[in-house]
Amino acid sequence: MKALILNSGTGSRMGDITRTHPKCMTEIGGGETILSRQLHLLCEAGVRDMVITTGSWDEAIRKAVKDQGLDIRCSFVCNPIADRTNYIYSMYLARESLADDDVLLLHGDLVFEWRALEKLLQEPGSGMAVSMDLPLPEKDFKAVIHDGKIEKVGIEFFEDAAAAQPMYILRKADMTVWMQAISSFIEQGEVRCYAENALNTVTDKVFIHPVNMGKWLCNEIDTPQDLEKTALLLEQVEKKTVYMCFSTDVLHAAHLRLIGRAAKLGHVTVGILSDEAVASYKRFPLLTCEERMEMFRNVTGVEQVVEQKTLSYRENLTALHPDFVVHGDNWKNDFQKPIREEVLSLLEQWGGELVEYPYTSDPRFGALEGRARSELALPDSRRARLRRLISMKGLVTAMEAHSGITGLIVEKTVVHEDNGGAHQFDAMWISSLCDSTAKGKPDIELVDMSSRFRTIDDILEVTTKPIIFDGDTGGLPEHFVYTVRTLERMGVSMVIIEDKTGLKKNSLFGTEVTQTQDDIEHFAEKIRAGKRAQKTRDFMICARIESLILEKGMQDALERASAFVQAGADAIMIHSRKKDPQEIFDFVEAFRKTDSVTPLVVVPSSFNTVTEDEWKKRGVNVVIYANQLTRAGFPAMQKAAETILHAHRAKECDDFLMPIKEIIRLVPEDID
Repeated sequence: MKALILNSGTGSRMGDITRTHPKCMTEIGGGETILSRQLHLLCEAGVRDMVITTGSWDEAIRKAVKDQGLDIRCSFVCNPIADRTNYIYSMYLARESLADDDVLLLHGDLVFEWRALEKLLQEPGSGMAVSMDLPLPEKDFKAVIHDGKIEKVGIEFFEDAAAAQPMYILRKADMTVWMQAISSFIEQGEVRCYAENALNTVTDKVFIHPVNMGKWLCNEIDTPQDLEKTALLLEQVEKKTVYMCFSTDVLHAAHLRLIGRAAKLGHVTVGILSDEAVASYKRFPLLTCEERMEMFRNVTGVEQVVEQKTLSYRENLTALHPDFVVHGDNWKNDFQKPIREEVLSLLEQWGGELVEYPYTSDPRFGALEGRARSELALPDSRRARLRRLISMKGLVTAMEAHSGITGLIVEKTVVHEDNGGAHQFDAMWISSLCDSTAKGKPDIELVDMSSRFRTIDDILEVTTKPIIFDGDTGGLPEHFVYTVRTLERMGVSMVIIEDKTGLKKNSLFGTEVTQTQDDIEHFAEKIRAGKRAQKTRDFMICARIESLILEKGMQDALERASAFVQAGADAIMIHSRKKDPQEIFDFVEAFRKTDSVTPLVVVPSSFNTVTEDEWKKRGVNVVIYANQLTRAGFPAMQKAAETILHAHRAKECDDFLMPIKEIIRLVPEDID
């Protein structure tokens, strides 16, 4: 594509302003001239082949272009009789320089903002800049429009017309037709009319779309009054502000291009989603919010970086009142649609505008995300994440997993909320009960640690979320030491051990079966031994207190909790088999009076009416859904088996079975 800039006029209507220089070299503010602004905007848009027509100021214009120091290829066409002709003759003289190419045509006295140029260049066919929102001018160009096509251009048209500016994108075929019409006019001696007079004779052969610029800055400067008005409008354009939001910790070319485009609209403020907000709807961020903010502070075009605490833009937009919010168009139909609608509503309050660019989908960027997920799966990264999540969110949720496929369900299940937010599990719970049940064995520590470690391996291989391991009683202190070292090396974040001894009986049986609680000091020594065995600070040992299960009373539970924390326990789990959660509430309240730091863990299998928000308000930090996937899976499998037996075929099962393709989609085809 070539740009044709018409600068052959004398600018006589500008009076003394153009006595010593051509109109295109008139300053419009900040040391910028009409010509320098045009050249820089064209370069930024990727238009570097230019043809400039000149007249009596030929030498001055050539020097002004050279002084810009831009990487452009510019040819000049001088109209020696510019004082006796109109620009139709200048275009005629430039015809050979424009042959066989698309042309961006603009007058050299036109001042426009970036998005006007950008929108015109995005027009797939030929187009002309018009405004459907501005009043029709008396003495300037107007375009007559019918059925989405420009039929006439001139100052004399008022019916079915829109205000128009001499800035066109002309595809090669249409430019050729127009240039042929111009040549016919010149051959007939018509050299003092507008080039649009020739265009009007061939509009049945060309298709030029009206490209609506609305109220954007796109003004031709003919008089000192035009200059004054345009300079004020340009000053307002230069003061405009832009807001963008990012969650990424992997910057790539598409992000930089988007920021570059936004920076042409105004002064850019980037909001960085908080760690909690990112973790709520996508993978855990590799970099902290502050690290991601620092990364964006060093990006060209970004003037300010702030934290955005939630997926909602409301707080930041209300504080900043930006003129533009820039975003990819991918949020029009996905779970962020309510957030987009909220942004539009907020911008409407102060006349702001949402600018959306096509979302870039590139396999290379997917590969970057794949590498990021691989990083999250590494033992050191995974192990440390549970502590960070607790610190970041206050409350984390864990769902049981007992196999690779259940691990993938926990990993990939995300629900989208009506307000545009999203929610997913933060971690996985590898339960002794569910692991034993999946193997068809009783939950009495019959499945040895080697087998249980293989279950962990199966899950680690295909997931990235932190893992909390059910360590039962932990066994002998000497054995627990090796369990801690193995789990830590594998990348497990936390082991929970219960203060009982002897043959394991599931806590849900309570006092219905004989269960023996460990001595406080003996169990505390087991915790101390485990902590001494650790090689990192990331791994957590959680002491599970069975006092309420065994009806030993609240005071016994609190005494044990205090002793176990002093022994080095990183967290306390309190459990109950009652459906009424009151005794758990009472424990949490009493514990928090003396200890506001140590994380508290609950497993609300029986007392399951309490919401996560309420647990968080009361001071609980980890909620474990300990066996729901196991309990959901077995009835469904049993129903399928019975249905086939009854029907003597499998067809009747299909209505309640998940398609195998959907199951396969859960399973990664390769491991990055």
